[in-house]
Amino acid sequence: MKKRSILLDFFIEHRLSYVVGVFFMLSASYIQTIFPKVLGKTIDILKLSGFSEKSIIVNILYMLLIAVGTFVCTYAWRNLIIRNSRELECHIRELLVVHFQKMSPEFYNRRKTGDLIAYAINDISAVRMTFGPATAMSINGLALCTAAVYAMTQTINWRLTLMCLAPIPIIIVVMIRTGRVVQKRFRRVQECFASISDRVQENINGIRVIKAYAQEDEEVNKFEELNTKMMDSNLNMVKVSATLSPAIELCFSISFVLNLIFGGNMVLKGTISLGDFIAFNTYLTMIMAPIISIGRVINILQRGMASYKRLNEIFSVEADITDGEAGVNTEIMGDIEINNLSFSYPDSGEKALEDINISIPKGHTLGIIGKTGSGKTTLASLLLKLYNVEAGKIFIDRVDINHYTLEALRGGFGYVPQDNFLFSATINENIRFFKESYSTKAVENAARASCIYDSILCFPKGFDTILGERGVNLSGGQKQRISIARAIIKNPAVLILDDALSAVDTITEDKILNNFKEFRRDKTAIIIAHKISSVKDADEIIVLDGGGICERGTHSELIEKGGVYYDIYKEQSKDRKGGFQNEDSESA
Repeated sequence: MKKRSILLDFFIEHRLSYVVGVFFMLSASYIQTIFPKVLGKTIDILKLSGFSEKSIIVNILYMLLIAVGTFVCTYAWRNLIIRNSRELECHIRELLVVHFQKMSPEFYNRRKTGDLIAYAINDISAVRMTFGPATAMSINGLALCTAAVYAMTQTINWRLTLMCLAPIPIIIVVMIRTGRVVQKRFRRVQECFASISDRVQENINGIRVIKAYAQEDEEVNKFEELNTKMMDSNLNMVKVSATLSPAIELCFSISFVLNLIFGGNMVLKGTISLGDFIAFNTYLTMIMAPIISIGRVINILQRGMASYKRLNEIFSVEADITDGEAGVNTEIMGDIEINNLSFSYPDSGEKALEDINISIPKGHTLGIIGKTGSGKTTLASLLLKLYNVEAGKIFIDRVDINHYTLEALRGGFGYVPQDNFLFSATINENIRFFKESYSTKAVENAARASCIYDSILCFPKGFDTILGERGVNLSGGQKQRISIARAIIKNPAVLILDDALSAVDTITEDKILNNFKEFRRDKTAIIIAHKISSVKDADEIIVLDGGGICERGTHSELIEKGGVYYDIYKEQSKDRKGGFQNEDSESA
């Protein structure tokens, strides 16, 4: 969805409030222009001898009524127009997050987190200022200036008006030229802000690594460089934008001098009255304020246009992972068939997987083992359709994976990734993944099945314990088991554990795997691991090497072959024996 259609749809939806708001805005501008004329008439009455006090009182009441009318109309349009701009900001931000949710992992691989955060905060805020306060001030200023100039020419003197407003074209030229430069330089400011956001986030997430390698000073120096660039880019923009207000004030100073010279002579000659002269000065002052604000508005508009272009670019990125055209929305049962599957990551010439053939009947457990980079996680990603797959390569319940809707497909899978991401929420909320449909008993059963229940009860607040960012106050094994509980409570047709038992000890690992046999009877499971102990009881084990299947069979069959699997088994058995010997020597 493009940004233009979002704006257009929003304006159409809120057209009534915009029309009413503009009406009150124009009314406020018109009412304001009446004040100088009434003031001028009052001055002319006061200079007469034996003036009528009643006329003065009427004019004063009239001026108070003008002030009240201006207040009411201004209050009304600000509540309508500015409120709409806040709703627009909220609306765009929600659409942006929805858009982010639709993007594939490849999208995030190519973009920095800090830049995406800048879109959601700075850019949307700049667009709000453009289509809220800036637009309102532009319309209000234009209406006020038009009404004031009309009153000056028609009711006072058109020659004096033209003479005093002669510097205005200079102001317009300066604003247009300055605005173009501001737009370019503000885009650079946004880019610097994105870089700083990204650096701060990386430093916070990687603070333990930074401290472990004593890299604090180096990271501070890198941040200082980015911070200096941010300051320089802001100063470069300010150097240009700061010229607007002084230039406008200089031009209006010339206008006031011209008015004082020529207008004063007209009063002396009797061409215009003293009241008209004062009214003319008031109109000139009235025009000056919105034009100075228009100078500021030009800055806001140019910033907003720069952000508008950035947002338009991000909204124009189409989701490359979409629902299947067939729109199959049936519940997945768990029968998986993979035929001659080969896959390469975008912009990569090497094949991550090649000629993969696997059959996993419903209720069976498949173990996948192999070296780092052999394609284990890639295979799991393709089953979840995190990347597009060729037609006729993967079938779920005899239906091509490309025919399913994403919701139906992924709804049938439970996935525990290598990176066990936990949210800054309670343990309860992390297990149920913020879904209220799961009962307390279901949460507890999932915790028991993943062998984390007793550990949770040891926390002061139990399941209501609030976790730090990414579960920083938990051990690696605890985070893995909570992630497993999150997958178990879903009771999916297919459960994928991607090296999800690497941080737990062998005894706990055996308990969890035995619980799976109890809780997941007649359910399909795919266990990806580096450890033989995690997959030895699987119905079938495949060994991946260089993206292809080099061996397959049961644990005993693969041991008898004496191939890659046996070598891994022998190496891990030797490590365990060495570990036991070291423990014995330490205890001795």
